[in-house]
Amino acid sequence: KSGGHCFEGFSSNDNGLVINLSLMNKVTFLENDLLSVQPGCTLSQLYDTILPKGKIIPAGSCGGVGVGGLALGGGYGFFSRKYGLTCDSIQSLTLIDGNGDIHSSDDKPDLLWACKGGGNGNFGVVSELIFKTHNAPAHFTSHRFKALKVDAARVQTILEQWFILTKDLPPSCFAAFVHNGKTLNILLTDYENNTATVEQFKNTLTSLVDKVTIGTPKPLAASLKNYYGIQHPLYFKNSSAGLYENYATIQPFIKDVLQKVIDTPGMIYQINTLGGNINNAEFEKASAYPHRTLPYLSELQTYWDLESQTKKYETAFEEVQTIFRNNNIQTQYRNYPDINFKDWSKVYYGDNYEKLQRIKKEFDADNIFRFEQSVTPDKTS
Repeated sequence: KSGGHCFEGFSSNDNGLVINLSLMNKVTFLENDLLSVQPGCTLSQLYDTILPKGKIIPAGSCGGVGVGGLALGGGYGFFSRKYGLTCDSIQSLTLIDGNGDIHSSDDKPDLLWACKGGGNGNFGVVSELIFKTHNAPAHFTSHRFKALKVDAARVQTILEQWFILTKDLPPSCFAAFVHNGKTLNILLTDYENNTATVEQFKNTLTSLVDKVTIGTPKPLAASLKNYYGIQHPLYFKNSSAGLYENYATIQPFIKDVLQKVIDTPGMIYQINTLGGNINNAEFEKASAYPHRTLPYLSELQTYWDLESQTKKYETAFEEVQTIFRNNNIQTQYRNYPDINFKDWSKVYYGDNYEKLQRIKKEFDADNIFRFEQSVTPDKTS
């Protein structure tokens, strides 16, 4: 357990042992712009340390997330379209196996490969990650577009335009489409000066939404704090809802999803832009993350106030996931797990699962490190 932020609680268990790494949160600058990070370091702690030094790694924006779990499952954020996934900046790591033996990835390249997208709690305890850092941008700008009192048809119309607008975004831009009941929010961020991109967004969406707020450049550290998220416990369920190639992937059935979101107060359907340098052949070769060619990642969220409402909201959530499943959405992001993904090894890891099983057998043949959706050791001799 690093940040303890797993949506399905895989870092906790019954009748087993939890190794809590939350106090292992040191960040140390090394030579050649390298950074040593212990797994329990949260993103807010990380940014507080490295941003004043003018450095960044392409991590997420939720302040309470632990670097260990984020990076070992892939990791993405505002900077990923330019610099790759969080795991792509990992240069080496240290892992302690179930026998207490210490392994460095410096002489075990398969271990490094496996932990770049397939390492969450599967092989042992990762006690240190060495990252390559990048120069932090001088400023960060957020633009927002809002539509109110929407129906499913209107959301779908705007969604189609959003896919067109985001298809060729510059690498320093990120966009999110956030449908929350009868409200639609669209976010566009930029840490360079892509004026033409912003103007195109503004001009296209102005007639489709009700409010447009064009931001101004602000210091990066202050800007990121706006996205740190709620820091107290909630009743919620959140998971991946598929990675997509384009609008055509979801067009035949998406109106049913949008209607269900409108009919379920507290439910949110969000699509985020990937693409850019995430789809890098060298990064793909060096990591177990399998979905690089898919430039859009969606997530489904739902929140409620009382424990007695849990069954109602979890049922509505699964009804939406069933729509995706019945329409052949078969790729999911491991860091946004869902206990109800039946063929989880395939949807998370694609064709890389068998290799992950072989590496699991090498470092944890007795399956000491395990949870409901953990990699199992290769059973072949």
